[in-house]
Amino acid sequence: MDIFGEAQKSFLTIIIVAAAMDFILGDPHSWPHPIIYIGRMISAYEKLVRRVFPNRLRLGGFLLAGFSVVTVAAAVSLLLHAAGMLGSWAVVTLLTYLLYTSLAAKCLKDEALKVYRSLLEGDIQKSRKLLSYLVGRDTSSLKPHEVTRAVVETVAENTIDGVLAPMFWIVAGALVGYPVQFVFIYKTVNTLDSMVGYIQEPYREIGFASAKLDDVLNYIPARIGSVLMVVAGGIAGFDASSGMRIMIRDRKNHKSPNCAYPEAAAAGLMNIRLGGTNTYFGETVYKPTIGDTKTEIVPNHIRGACRILYASQIGALIMAAMILGM
Repeated sequence: MDIFGEAQKSFLTIIIVAAAMDFILGDPHSWPHPIIYIGRMISAYEKLVRRVFPNRLRLGGFLLAGFSVVTVAAAVSLLLHAAGMLGSWAVVTLLTYLLYTSLAAKCLKDEALKVYRSLLEGDIQKSRKLLSYLVGRDTSSLKPHEVTRAVVETVAENTIDGVLAPMFWIVAGALVGYPVQFVFIYKTVNTLDSMVGYIQEPYREIGFASAKLDDVLNYIPARIGSVLMVVAGGIAGFDASSGMRIMIRDRKNHKSPNCAYPEAAAAGLMNIRLGGTNTYFGETVYKPTIGDTKTEIVPNHIRGACRILYASQIGALIMAAMILGM
């Protein structure tokens, strides 16, 4: 049975509804969310791999990534097959819900604005604590402008990871009939990277495969998405010419092959400087700076990053409509 084929005629509508649900609802804590279960699965697999391959963690890391991806792809396919047995209404409902949970614009915006509000209140301890939920770096001694910089960086990076890359993989998957499988393979790899994909111990070996796979799956979305950020940001009132110039100039100013693209786009659009030294798991990591200091970074730049995020998602929906409507 061609499960996706039954809903293909209405698929563009499904994407729009899913994005609208993300815009309006975000991720209510009381609702079941696939990423939570994917995270639990990864944790269980990681413990198993560490127990079975204590001295060959890099090999174990490849198995961790492989089994995680296969498990999620199989689970999604089985769910869609079960929905198909109930009827097209069940397929459409499940497709909509799964695609909605693959997007994270409102959740990202809400968490970023919590830090923004605490900065305005002058509560640096609360700001550091809230930031620690968003980033892997040590936040305990950050100054207000460093907290602000970290939030802007994570919103910019996650404009790709949480919104534009999922949209890319949804559309790519739709073109071959597997939109949900494609996007959830991506989300699984992205979750693996956020959980184990660090160069510091104890993840250096076990997270190697996950980090590299995440780099591969984000390679095209990061580049296309960052150009979209510049265009959408320009339409939203930011400095598009600076955004494009800084993105091209500083696109390699990061240890990751992908992260500098959206950070440079955001820095250029708002004429601020990002990057620099951070501490991860007790280890100081120097990163080159991104952008020019035409404007001193202030909490209101967090709101600016969120505007770029939403403008970019709208732009991605327009592109999806153009591609899938052909």
